[in-house]
Amino acid sequence: MSNRIKPLTAFVANQIAAGEVVERPASVIKELIENSLDAGARRIQVWVEQGGVKRVRVADDGAGIDADDLALALSPHATSKIATADDLDGVASLGFRGEALASIASVAKVSLASRTDDAASGWRIQSNGAGEPVVEPIAHPRGTTVEVSDLFYNTPARRKFLKSERTELAHVDDIATRLALGRLDVEFDIRSGGTTLHLAAAGADGLRRVAQLLGDGFAEAAVPIDEAYGGLRLHGWVGLPTHSRAHADQQFFYVNGRSVKDRIVGHAVKQAYRDVLFHGRHPVFVLYLELDARQVDVNVHPTKYEVRFRDARGVRDFVFGTLNRALRDLRPQSGGVGATTAQATGARYDAPVARTIGLPLDAPTEPFDLLRREALVQRQARSHVDEAHPPYVPTGSTPPLGYAVGQLHDVYILAQNESGLVVVDMHAAHERITYEKMKAARARNESIRQQRLLIPVTIDVSRADAELADEKREWLASLGIEIDRAGPTRLVVRAIPALLGTSDAANLLGDVLADLAEGGASDRIRHSEDDVLATMACHGSIRAHRKLTIAEMNALLREMEVTENAGQCNHGRPTYVVQSMTDLDQRFLRGR
Repeated sequence: MSNRIKPLTAFVANQIAAGEVVERPASVIKELIENSLDAGARRIQVWVEQGGVKRVRVADDGAGIDADDLALALSPHATSKIATADDLDGVASLGFRGEALASIASVAKVSLASRTDDAASGWRIQSNGAGEPVVEPIAHPRGTTVEVSDLFYNTPARRKFLKSERTELAHVDDIATRLALGRLDVEFDIRSGGTTLHLAAAGADGLRRVAQLLGDGFAEAAVPIDEAYGGLRLHGWVGLPTHSRAHADQQFFYVNGRSVKDRIVGHAVKQAYRDVLFHGRHPVFVLYLELDARQVDVNVHPTKYEVRFRDARGVRDFVFGTLNRALRDLRPQSGGVGATTAQATGARYDAPVARTIGLPLDAPTEPFDLLRREALVQRQARSHVDEAHPPYVPTGSTPPLGYAVGQLHDVYILAQNESGLVVVDMHAAHERITYEKMKAARARNESIRQQRLLIPVTIDVSRADAELADEKREWLASLGIEIDRAGPTRLVVRAIPALLGTSDAANLLGDVLADLAEGGASDRIRHSEDDVLATMACHGSIRAHRKLTIAEMNALLREMEVTENAGQCNHGRPTYVVQSMTDLDQRFLRGR
């Protein structure tokens, strides 16, 4: 091979571009549907054969393409969406690079037919890689139809990398779902052979579209989100922590209508669910972020799945704060069928559970004092408090978790509410209550107490990390980490947060600096403290096999109704379940 520099032929250049844009049939469908949406389509129909390898056809009722522009539409870097470099600062359309149709035409046979409102007839151009494409008149309604056949017919090596028809169809289904969720106001009709994959009607009820595409289970467990602040708006739905999945396959995030996979946002969502999700599970959500188009760069990758935010830290904090508040405020629903953002009813509440089981009403200022709770709980377990705390007398409407009727094997509380039977895991419920009280106590103590190391720990880091630690010295001190710089690449840790006890100071600082270098912020200290508090709360809560009085049971139920994240314990396990009277009647065949 010669080492002389020479220009690539147009064919080779297009093949390289196609390799970035067209990975499989689903990629073709994504690009064509995005073009339809940019053209203002209100109805989009998609047909695929053999998983899209043999044929893909996308038809829309959008604005159409002028006959004189059809040849340009198949040319590389030709677009109607931008004209100058300045237009890249604030791209509002889904497509703008002018690469998709040209890339598809370089690896498949393409037929493009279209008609605009002011045209007497439609026009079609066909490209099969041989000779100049010919434009001819045809009968065609307003809009555009693109048919792509024999994908990778001229690049057999690429075709060999395609999977089975079933696998390719699954990718088509995924991309169609993602695009249909992105535009709830557009009708989608997706078919494979004679089978309908999706038929999603446009309508004002977005949750109905979500149910059509993701199932009734998602819709029933969906918590609505809609919050705006500082030029940002986040709306959509997140799933209850109890409605999680083994895989992250129902996570949909959109920025100004564009489906993206963003690491910063993903981290924010993960942290929002951190306290309430069972380990190894993934939350479900359909979320839409809206902001000024000039505040986000969409020109990152040809597939346009990645974006860059001008204020990434602000976006991350806004998403995390919004979701954290929504999940934190979930309370048992008055109807007793789950959790909702609605607060508990106005019924009179009994004394908080802390009082009835001998614990202080307010969490102590020093979290370490809570370690002594276990002995106190056990002592109180041997006494009865019926005289001091008579059974709860209901007044007003029935509260969400109802009234206790007894215990099952001294592990579960059985209660009756308006819906039916409520079963509460008393240890899990009290564990969450205790944990939230401890976090509130920590929040009241504004500064983080330090524990000075008897023997300071010296660690070697990169020069960049050493300079970052120097720059953030005061911020680190506010987190309880005291450091000195002992050389160009050496740091000395002299103190760590007292709550973390015997934590590995070197690893702790290293992890915090890595977070700072990557995202400009770190929640590592707070999360480590939360882990300690969760352990302490677990040891300081009511144990299984302890008998409770009716008064104690009712007090625990009332406390749950006003506690943040009350639906899950600190480890993400559910604290209660509800069996409705309808379900019970069906089990016992009543009314048949």
